[in-house]
Amino acid sequence: MASRSWIISGTIARRLAAALPSARFGLAPATVRRAAWARALRLAFEDLGPAFIKLGQLVSVRPDEFSEELVGEMRSLQDAVPALPAAVIRTVIREEFAAEAEALWADFDDEPLASASIAQVHRARLSAPYRPVWGEVLPAGTEVVVKVVRPGAAESIQADVAVARRLVLWVAGTRLGRRFDPCALLDEFAATLARELDLRQEGRFADRFLFDFRDDRRVVAPRTVWNRTTARVLTMEFMHGWRLSELDEARAAGVDCFGLAVHGATAFMRQVFVYGRYHADLHPANLFVTPDNTIAYLDFGIVGYLTPEERMNITQVMAALVYRDPDRALRYSAALGVDVPEEHVDAIRGGLGELLDGTTRPDGTRDFAHFGLGFLRLLGEYGVKIPSGYGLLIKSLATVEGVARALYPQIDIVATAKPFTTRILGRAMGDPARLYERMPQAVRAALRELMA
Repeated sequence: MASRSWIISGTIARRLAAALPSARFGLAPATVRRAAWARALRLAFEDLGPAFIKLGQLVSVRPDEFSEELVGEMRSLQDAVPALPAAVIRTVIREEFAAEAEALWADFDDEPLASASIAQVHRARLSAPYRPVWGEVLPAGTEVVVKVVRPGAAESIQADVAVARRLVLWVAGTRLGRRFDPCALLDEFAATLARELDLRQEGRFADRFLFDFRDDRRVVAPRTVWNRTTARVLTMEFMHGWRLSELDEARAAGVDCFGLAVHGATAFMRQVFVYGRYHADLHPANLFVTPDNTIAYLDFGIVGYLTPEERMNITQVMAALVYRDPDRALRYSAALGVDVPEEHVDAIRGGLGELLDGTTRPDGTRDFAHFGLGFLRLLGEYGVKIPSGYGLLIKSLATVEGVARALYPQIDIVATAKPFTTRILGRAMGDPARLYERMPQAVRAALRELMA
Protein backbone atom coordinates (compact mmCIF):
# COMPACT_ATOMS: atom_id res chain seq x y z
CA MET A 1 0.00 0.00 0.00
CA ALA A 2 2.76 2.42 1.01
CA SER A 3 4.80 1.69 -2.11
CA ARG A 4 1.74 2.26 -4.31
CA SER A 5 1.16 5.60 -2.55
CA TRP A 6 4.71 6.60 -3.42
CA ILE A 7 4.24 5.50 -7.04
CA ILE A 8 1.02 7.56 -7.36
CA SER A 9 2.52 10.64 -5.70
CA GLY A 10 5.75 10.32 -7.69
CA THR A 11 3.98 9.91 -11.04
CA ILE A 12 1.78 12.97 -10.49
CA ALA A 13 4.74 15.03 -9.22
CA ARG A 14 6.89 14.01 -12.23
CA ARG A 15 4.20 14.98 -14.73
CA LEU A 16 3.53 18.30 -12.98
CA ALA A 17 7.26 19.07 -12.90
CA ALA A 18 7.51 18.35 -16.63
CA ALA A 19 4.70 20.89 -17.20
CA LEU A 20 6.56 23.71 -15.42
CA PRO A 21 8.13 25.13 -18.63
CA SER A 22 4.71 25.19 -20.35
CA ALA A 23 3.29 27.06 -17.35
CA ARG A 24 6.37 29.36 -17.45
CA PHE A 25 7.17 28.26 -13.92
CA GLY A 26 3.90 29.73 -12.64
CA LEU A 27 4.28 33.10 -14.40
CA ALA A 28 2.04 32.37 -17.40
CA PRO A 29 -1.53 33.73 -17.56
CA ALA A 30 -4.01 31.72 -15.49
CA THR A 31 -5.62 29.99 -18.48
CA VAL A 32 -2.21 28.85 -19.76
CA ARG A 33 -1.21 27.57 -16.32
CA ARG A 34 -4.47 25.68 -15.87
CA ALA A 35 -4.13 24.12 -19.32
CA ALA A 36 -0.57 22.97 -18.55
CA TRP A 37 -1.49 21.46 -15.17
CA ALA A 38 -4.58 19.81 -16.67
CA ARG A 39 -2.57 18.14 -19.43
CA ALA A 40 0.00 16.95 -16.86
CA LEU A 41 -2.72 15.40 -14.70
CA ARG A 42 -4.31 13.69 -17.70
CA LEU A 43 -0.97 12.13 -18.66
CA ALA A 44 -0.35 11.06 -15.05
CA PHE A 45 -3.79 9.42 -14.88
CA GLU A 46 -3.05 7.51 -18.09
CA ASP A 47 0.27 6.36 -16.59
CA LEU A 48 -1.38 5.18 -13.36
CA GLY A 49 -3.83 2.77 -14.96
CA PRO A 50 -7.47 1.64 -14.69
CA ALA A 51 -8.63 3.34 -11.47
CA PHE A 52 -7.19 6.71 -12.43
CA ILE A 53 -8.42 6.47 -16.01
CA LYS A 54 -11.92 5.91 -14.65
CA LEU A 55 -11.48 8.73 -12.13
CA GLY A 56 -10.46 11.03 -14.98
CA GLN A 57 -13.54 10.02 -16.95
CA LEU A 58 -15.70 10.90 -13.94
CA VAL A 59 -13.96 14.29 -13.71
CA SER A 60 -14.75 14.84 -17.41
CA VAL A 61 -18.50 14.81 -16.68
CA ARG A 62 -18.23 17.19 -13.70
CA PRO A 63 -17.78 20.78 -14.96
CA ASP A 64 -19.54 21.90 -11.79
CA GLU A 65 -16.51 20.97 -9.68
CA PHE A 66 -13.48 21.22 -11.96
CA SER A 67 -11.99 23.80 -14.30
CA GLU A 68 -12.93 23.93 -17.95
CA GLU A 69 -9.34 23.05 -18.86
CA LEU A 70 -9.24 19.95 -16.64
CA VAL A 71 -12.66 18.74 -17.82
CA GLY A 72 -11.58 19.18 -21.45
CA GLU A 73 -8.32 17.27 -20.95
CA MET A 74 -9.99 14.41 -19.08
CA ARG A 75 -12.57 14.15 -21.85
CA SER A 76 -9.75 13.16 -24.21
CA LEU A 77 -8.37 10.59 -21.75
CA GLN A 78 -7.41 7.47 -23.65
CA ASP A 79 -8.89 4.35 -22.07
CA ALA A 80 -7.01 2.03 -24.42
CA VAL A 81 -4.43 -0.46 -23.23
CA PRO A 82 -2.51 -3.25 -24.96
CA ALA A 83 -4.74 -6.25 -25.61
CA LEU A 84 -4.43 -9.33 -23.44
CA PRO A 85 -3.63 -12.60 -25.20
CA ALA A 86 -6.74 -14.55 -26.23
CA ALA A 87 -5.64 -17.39 -23.94
CA VAL A 88 -6.06 -15.13 -20.89
CA ILE A 89 -9.56 -14.07 -21.97
CA ARG A 90 -10.50 -17.69 -22.66
CA THR A 91 -9.37 -18.62 -19.14
CA VAL A 92 -11.78 -16.06 -17.64
CA ILE A 93 -14.61 -17.48 -19.78
CA ARG A 94 -13.73 -21.01 -18.69
CA GLU A 95 -13.74 -19.97 -15.01
CA GLU A 96 -17.14 -18.30 -15.36
CA PHE A 97 -18.97 -20.97 -17.39
CA ALA A 98 -16.92 -24.16 -16.82
CA ALA A 99 -16.90 -24.50 -20.60
CA GLU A 100 -14.75 -23.53 -23.58
CA ALA A 101 -15.70 -20.57 -25.76
CA GLU A 102 -16.51 -22.91 -28.66
CA ALA A 103 -19.14 -24.65 -26.51
CA LEU A 104 -20.80 -21.33 -25.70
CA TRP A 105 -20.82 -19.53 -29.07
CA ALA A 106 -20.92 -20.72 -32.68
CA ASP A 107 -17.61 -18.94 -33.16
CA PHE A 108 -15.44 -16.67 -31.03
CA ASP A 109 -12.95 -14.23 -32.57
CA ASP A 110 -9.64 -14.20 -30.69
CA GLU A 111 -8.81 -10.78 -32.19
CA PRO A 112 -10.30 -8.15 -29.82
CA LEU A 113 -12.55 -5.34 -31.09
CA ALA A 114 -11.36 -3.11 -28.24
CA SER A 115 -9.18 -3.34 -25.16
CA ALA A 116 -9.78 -0.94 -22.27
CA SER A 117 -8.62 -0.67 -18.67
CA ILE A 118 -11.43 -2.77 -17.17
CA ALA A 119 -12.58 -5.05 -19.95
CA GLN A 120 -11.70 -6.43 -23.37
CA VAL A 121 -14.29 -6.92 -26.12
CA HIS A 122 -14.46 -9.74 -28.68
CA ARG A 123 -16.88 -10.59 -31.46
CA ALA A 124 -18.79 -13.89 -31.51
CA ARG A 125 -21.95 -15.53 -32.93
CA LEU A 126 -24.82 -17.21 -31.13
CA SER A 127 -24.86 -20.97 -31.40
CA ALA A 128 -28.62 -21.21 -30.76
CA PRO A 129 -31.68 -18.93 -30.86
CA TYR A 130 -32.16 -16.75 -27.77
CA ARG A 131 -35.24 -14.88 -26.53
CA PRO A 132 -34.08 -11.65 -24.80
CA VAL A 133 -35.93 -9.92 -21.97
CA TRP A 134 -37.40 -7.51 -24.49
CA GLY A 135 -37.76 -7.67 -28.27
CA GLU A 136 -37.75 -10.36 -30.90
CA VAL A 137 -35.87 -13.66 -30.72
CA LEU A 138 -32.19 -13.44 -31.68
CA PRO A 139 -31.67 -16.29 -34.19
CA ALA A 140 -28.73 -18.66 -34.18
CA GLY A 141 -25.78 -17.02 -35.94
CA THR A 142 -26.61 -13.51 -34.64
CA GLU A 143 -23.48 -11.39 -34.21
CA VAL A 144 -22.78 -10.50 -30.58
CA VAL A 145 -20.03 -8.80 -28.61
CA VAL A 146 -18.51 -10.49 -25.59
CA LYS A 147 -17.09 -8.13 -22.97
CA VAL A 148 -14.71 -9.78 -20.49
CA VAL A 149 -13.34 -8.16 -17.31
CA ARG A 150 -9.55 -8.21 -17.33
CA PRO A 151 -8.04 -10.55 -14.68
CA GLY A 152 -6.81 -8.57 -11.68
CA ALA A 153 -8.68 -5.38 -12.71
CA ALA A 154 -11.01 -5.46 -9.70
CA GLU A 155 -8.20 -6.05 -7.18
CA SER A 156 -5.99 -3.36 -8.75
CA ILE A 157 -8.78 -0.80 -8.77
CA GLN A 158 -9.89 -1.53 -5.21
CA ALA A 159 -6.31 -1.14 -3.97
CA ASP A 160 -5.98 2.23 -5.77
CA VAL A 161 -9.30 3.42 -4.34
CA ALA A 162 -8.01 2.61 -0.83
CA VAL A 163 -4.88 4.68 -1.49
CA ALA A 164 -6.99 7.49 -3.00
CA ARG A 165 -9.07 7.67 0.18
CA ARG A 166 -5.96 8.58 2.15
CA LEU A 167 -5.04 11.27 -0.37
CA VAL A 168 -8.59 12.62 -0.38
CA LEU A 169 -8.54 13.16 3.39
CA TRP A 170 -5.53 15.42 2.86
CA VAL A 171 -7.22 17.30 -0.04
CA ALA A 172 -10.35 17.83 2.08
CA GLY A 173 -8.35 20.03 4.44
CA THR A 174 -7.00 22.30 1.70
CA ARG A 175 -8.53 25.26 -0.15
CA LEU A 176 -9.38 22.91 -3.01
CA GLY A 177 -11.46 20.87 -0.57
CA ARG A 178 -13.64 23.91 0.09
CA ARG A 179 -14.38 24.22 -3.63
CA PHE A 180 -15.91 20.73 -3.78
CA ASP A 181 -16.43 17.69 -1.56
CA PRO A 182 -13.60 15.26 -2.44
CA CYS A 183 -14.91 12.53 -0.12
CA ALA A 184 -18.34 12.60 -1.82
CA LEU A 185 -16.67 12.54 -5.23
CA LEU A 186 -14.60 9.49 -4.26
CA ASP A 187 -17.71 7.72 -2.93
CA GLU A 188 -19.45 8.40 -6.25
CA PHE A 189 -16.35 7.18 -8.09
CA ALA A 190 -16.19 3.96 -6.04
CA ALA A 191 -19.89 3.27 -6.66
CA THR A 192 -19.46 3.85 -10.42
CA LEU A 193 -16.51 1.46 -10.53
CA ALA A 194 -18.39 -1.20 -8.57
CA ARG A 195 -21.15 -1.05 -11.20
CA GLU A 196 -18.66 -1.27 -14.06
CA LEU A 197 -16.86 -4.26 -12.52
CA ASP A 198 -20.15 -6.18 -12.34
CA LEU A 199 -21.12 -6.39 -16.01
CA ARG A 200 -24.61 -7.59 -15.10
CA GLN A 201 -25.41 -4.02 -14.03
CA GLU A 202 -24.85 -2.77 -17.57
CA GLY A 203 -27.02 -5.55 -18.97
CA ARG A 204 -29.84 -4.76 -16.55
CA PHE A 205 -29.89 -1.07 -17.37
CA ALA A 206 -29.80 -1.80 -21.10
CA ASP A 207 -32.85 -4.06 -20.68
CA ARG A 208 -34.64 -1.40 -18.65
CA PHE A 209 -33.81 1.18 -21.32
CA LEU A 210 -35.24 -1.09 -24.02
CA PHE A 211 -38.42 -1.53 -21.98
CA ASP A 212 -38.78 2.23 -21.49
CA PHE A 213 -38.52 2.78 -25.25
CA ARG A 214 -40.47 -0.31 -26.31
CA ASP A 215 -42.97 1.89 -28.20
CA ASP A 216 -40.25 3.85 -30.05
CA ARG A 217 -38.84 2.14 -33.13
CA ARG A 218 -36.22 4.87 -33.69
CA VAL A 219 -34.36 4.31 -30.40
CA VAL A 220 -32.50 1.04 -29.88
CA ALA A 221 -29.92 -0.54 -27.59
CA PRO A 222 -28.13 -3.90 -27.62
CA ARG A 223 -30.11 -6.77 -26.13
CA THR A 224 -28.42 -8.84 -23.43
CA VAL A 225 -27.90 -12.60 -23.83
CA TRP A 226 -28.33 -13.60 -20.20
CA ASN A 227 -27.45 -17.29 -20.54
CA ARG A 228 -24.00 -16.14 -21.72
CA THR A 229 -23.58 -13.41 -19.07
CA THR A 230 -22.03 -13.33 -15.59
CA ALA A 231 -20.48 -10.63 -13.41
CA ARG A 232 -17.25 -10.91 -15.44
CA VAL A 233 -18.60 -11.74 -18.92
CA LEU A 234 -21.31 -9.81 -20.77
CA THR A 235 -22.77 -10.95 -24.09
CA MET A 236 -24.82 -8.40 -26.01
CA GLU A 237 -26.18 -7.93 -29.50
CA PHE A 238 -23.69 -6.40 -31.96
CA MET A 239 -24.90 -3.00 -33.22
CA HIS A 240 -24.09 -1.94 -36.79
CA GLY A 241 -23.88 1.74 -37.65
CA TRP A 242 -21.84 4.91 -37.87
CA ARG A 243 -20.26 6.90 -35.08
CA LEU A 244 -20.91 10.64 -34.98
CA SER A 245 -17.48 11.17 -36.55
CA GLU A 246 -18.70 9.24 -39.63
CA LEU A 247 -21.86 11.18 -40.42
CA ASP A 248 -20.90 11.96 -44.02
CA GLU A 249 -21.03 8.23 -44.72
CA ALA A 250 -24.37 7.97 -42.89
CA ARG A 251 -25.90 10.80 -44.94
CA ALA A 252 -24.61 9.25 -48.15
CA ALA A 253 -26.39 6.04 -47.13
CA GLY A 254 -29.67 7.95 -46.76
CA VAL A 255 -29.80 8.42 -42.98
CA ASP A 256 -32.13 11.27 -41.91
CA CYS A 257 -29.74 13.14 -39.61
CA PHE A 258 -32.17 16.00 -38.91
CA GLY A 259 -34.94 13.61 -37.89
CA LEU A 260 -32.59 11.63 -35.69
CA ALA A 261 -31.24 14.80 -34.05
CA VAL A 262 -34.72 15.92 -33.00
CA HIS A 263 -35.79 12.42 -32.03
CA GLY A 264 -32.61 11.75 -30.06
CA ALA A 265 -32.98 14.97 -28.07
CA THR A 266 -36.62 14.09 -27.37
CA ALA A 267 -35.61 10.59 -26.25
CA PHE A 268 -33.19 12.04 -23.71
CA MET A 269 -35.89 14.39 -22.40
CA ARG A 270 -38.08 11.32 -21.86
CA GLN A 271 -35.30 9.65 -19.88
CA VAL A 272 -34.91 12.68 -17.59
CA PHE A 273 -38.41 14.12 -17.21
CA VAL A 274 -40.57 10.99 -17.56
CA TYR A 275 -38.55 7.99 -16.36
CA GLY A 276 -36.06 9.61 -13.98
CA ARG A 277 -33.14 7.45 -15.16
CA TYR A 278 -30.81 8.45 -17.93
CA HIS A 279 -27.63 7.53 -19.79
CA ALA A 280 -25.10 9.93 -18.24
CA ASP A 281 -22.10 9.26 -20.51
CA LEU A 282 -23.32 10.21 -23.97
CA HIS A 283 -20.01 11.00 -25.63
CA PRO A 284 -19.86 10.32 -29.41
CA ALA A 285 -18.38 6.83 -29.00
CA ASN A 286 -21.49 5.71 -27.10
CA LEU A 287 -23.98 6.60 -29.83
CA PHE A 288 -24.46 5.16 -33.31
CA VAL A 289 -26.79 6.06 -36.13
CA THR A 290 -27.83 2.90 -37.92
CA PRO A 291 -28.73 2.01 -41.52
CA ASP A 292 -32.34 1.55 -40.30
CA ASN A 293 -32.56 5.27 -39.38
CA THR A 294 -32.39 4.61 -35.64
CA ILE A 295 -30.22 5.88 -32.79
CA ALA A 296 -28.35 3.15 -30.93
CA TYR A 297 -27.32 3.79 -27.30
CA LEU A 298 -24.24 1.88 -26.10
CA ASP A 299 -22.26 1.40 -22.88
CA PHE A 300 -24.50 2.09 -19.89
CA GLY A 301 -21.60 2.36 -17.43
CA ILE A 302 -22.52 5.78 -15.99
CA VAL A 303 -26.22 6.21 -15.20
CA GLY A 304 -28.10 9.03 -13.46
CA TYR A 305 -31.25 8.66 -11.36
CA LEU A 306 -33.84 11.25 -10.30
CA THR A 307 -36.64 10.99 -7.74
CA PRO A 308 -40.13 12.28 -8.74
CA GLU A 309 -39.51 15.44 -6.69
CA GLU A 310 -36.14 16.00 -8.32
CA ARG A 311 -37.73 15.53 -11.75
CA MET A 312 -40.28 18.23 -10.93
CA ASN A 313 -37.59 20.63 -9.73
CA ILE A 314 -35.43 19.98 -12.80
CA THR A 315 -38.50 20.62 -14.96
CA GLN A 316 -38.92 23.98 -13.24
CA VAL A 317 -35.24 24.85 -13.88
CA MET A 318 -35.70 24.00 -17.56
CA ALA A 319 -38.89 26.07 -17.60
CA ALA A 320 -36.83 28.97 -16.24
CA LEU A 321 -34.63 28.69 -19.32
CA VAL A 322 -37.62 28.40 -21.66
CA TYR A 323 -39.30 31.49 -20.14
CA ARG A 324 -36.09 33.39 -19.16
CA ASP A 325 -36.91 33.51 -15.46
CA PRO A 326 -33.78 33.74 -13.23
CA ASP A 327 -35.81 33.77 -9.99
CA ARG A 328 -37.41 30.45 -10.89
CA ALA A 329 -34.01 28.96 -11.78
CA LEU A 330 -32.58 29.95 -8.39
CA ARG A 331 -35.64 28.86 -6.40
CA TYR A 332 -35.81 25.36 -7.84
CA SER A 333 -32.04 24.90 -7.91
CA ALA A 334 -32.18 25.53 -4.16
CA ALA A 335 -34.78 22.74 -3.90
CA LEU A 336 -32.22 20.48 -5.60
CA GLY A 337 -29.61 21.30 -2.96
CA VAL A 338 -27.85 24.31 -4.54
CA ASP A 339 -27.53 26.45 -1.42
CA VAL A 340 -26.65 30.04 -2.39
CA PRO A 341 -25.63 32.22 0.62
CA GLU A 342 -27.91 35.20 1.10
CA GLU A 343 -25.09 37.68 0.45
CA HIS A 344 -24.52 36.24 -3.05
CA VAL A 345 -28.15 35.84 -4.17
CA ASP A 346 -28.42 39.22 -5.93
CA ALA A 347 -25.10 38.82 -7.76
CA ILE A 348 -25.92 35.29 -8.92
CA ARG A 349 -29.45 36.34 -9.95
CA GLY A 350 -27.93 39.13 -12.05
CA GLY A 351 -25.44 36.73 -13.61
CA LEU A 352 -28.25 34.29 -14.37
CA GLY A 353 -30.21 37.03 -16.10
CA GLU A 354 -27.23 37.77 -18.33
CA LEU A 355 -26.82 34.07 -19.13
CA LEU A 356 -30.50 33.73 -20.02
CA ASP A 357 -30.35 36.80 -22.25
CA GLY A 358 -27.30 35.37 -24.01
CA THR A 359 -28.74 31.97 -24.90
CA THR A 360 -30.00 32.98 -28.36
CA ARG A 361 -27.63 32.12 -31.20
CA PRO A 362 -27.34 34.18 -34.42
CA ASP A 363 -29.57 31.64 -36.19
CA GLY A 364 -32.35 32.21 -33.61
CA THR A 365 -31.97 28.86 -31.80
CA ARG A 366 -31.31 28.67 -28.04
CA ASP A 367 -28.05 27.46 -26.52
CA PHE A 368 -28.55 25.24 -23.46
CA ALA A 369 -24.82 24.68 -22.89
CA HIS A 370 -24.27 28.45 -22.62
CA PHE A 371 -26.85 28.60 -19.84
CA GLY A 372 -26.23 25.27 -18.08
CA LEU A 373 -22.44 25.22 -17.99
CA GLY A 374 -22.35 28.99 -17.49
CA PHE A 375 -24.60 28.59 -14.44
CA LEU A 376 -22.25 25.97 -12.98
CA ARG A 377 -19.25 28.25 -13.54
CA LEU A 378 -21.14 31.18 -11.99
CA LEU A 379 -21.89 29.15 -8.87
CA GLY A 380 -18.24 28.07 -8.74
CA GLU A 381 -17.06 31.69 -8.82
CA TYR A 382 -18.97 32.30 -5.58
CA GLY A 383 -17.85 29.06 -3.95
CA VAL A 384 -21.31 27.46 -4.00
CA LYS A 385 -21.13 23.68 -3.68
CA ILE A 386 -23.21 21.79 -6.22
CA PRO A 387 -24.82 18.38 -5.56
CA SER A 388 -23.21 15.71 -7.72
CA GLY A 389 -26.44 14.66 -9.42
CA TYR A 390 -27.27 18.25 -10.39
CA GLY A 391 -23.92 18.84 -12.08
CA LEU A 392 -24.03 15.45 -13.80
CA LEU A 393 -27.48 16.16 -15.27
CA ILE A 394 -26.53 19.65 -16.51
CA LYS A 395 -23.44 18.18 -18.18
CA SER A 396 -25.49 15.37 -19.72
CA LEU A 397 -28.04 17.81 -21.16
CA ALA A 398 -25.23 19.94 -22.61
CA THR A 399 -23.66 16.82 -24.13
CA VAL A 400 -26.99 15.79 -25.68
CA GLU A 401 -27.23 19.23 -27.24
CA GLY A 402 -23.73 18.83 -28.69
CA VAL A 403 -24.56 15.36 -30.03
CA ALA A 404 -27.81 16.61 -31.59
CA ARG A 405 -25.99 19.54 -33.20
CA ALA A 406 -23.44 17.16 -34.69
CA LEU A 407 -26.38 15.51 -36.44
CA TYR A 408 -28.14 18.78 -37.31
CA PRO A 409 -26.47 22.12 -36.43
CA GLN A 410 -29.72 24.14 -36.36
CA ILE A 411 -31.50 22.07 -33.71
CA ASP A 412 -32.92 23.96 -30.71
CA ILE A 413 -32.83 21.69 -27.65
CA VAL A 414 -34.64 24.30 -25.53
CA ALA A 415 -37.57 24.25 -27.97
CA THR A 416 -37.43 20.44 -27.83
CA ALA A 417 -37.73 20.56 -24.04
CA LYS A 418 -40.62 23.02 -23.99
CA PRO A 419 -43.46 20.51 -24.66
CA PHE A 420 -42.11 18.29 -21.85
CA THR A 421 -41.92 21.10 -19.31
CA THR A 422 -45.34 22.48 -20.28
CA ARG A 423 -47.01 19.06 -20.11
CA ILE A 424 -45.38 18.03 -16.82
CA LEU A 425 -46.10 21.35 -15.09
CA GLY A 426 -49.67 21.34 -16.39
CA ARG A 427 -50.20 17.81 -15.07
CA ALA A 428 -48.72 18.80 -11.70
CA MET A 429 -51.15 21.71 -11.33
CA GLY A 430 -54.04 19.24 -11.39
CA ASP A 431 -52.40 16.66 -9.11
CA PRO A 432 -54.70 16.25 -6.04
CA ALA A 433 -51.75 15.56 -3.73
CA ARG A 434 -49.99 18.74 -4.83
CA LEU A 435 -53.19 20.77 -4.60
CA TYR A 436 -53.74 19.47 -1.05
CA GLU A 437 -50.15 20.35 -0.17
CA ARG A 438 -50.56 23.92 -1.47
CA MET A 439 -54.07 24.52 -0.11
CA PRO A 440 -53.03 26.07 3.25
CA GLN A 441 -50.73 28.51 1.49
CA ALA A 442 -53.50 29.46 -0.97
CA VAL A 443 -56.03 29.97 1.86
CA ARG A 444 -53.62 32.20 3.78
CA ALA A 445 -53.00 34.29 0.67
CA ALA A 446 -56.75 34.65 0.08
CA LEU A 447 -57.34 35.73 3.69
CA ARG A 448 -54.60 38.35 3.43
CA GLU A 449 -56.28 39.78 0.34
CA LEU A 450 -59.71 39.86 2.01
CA MET A 451 -58.39 41.55 5.15
CA ALA A 452 -56.22 44.10 3.34
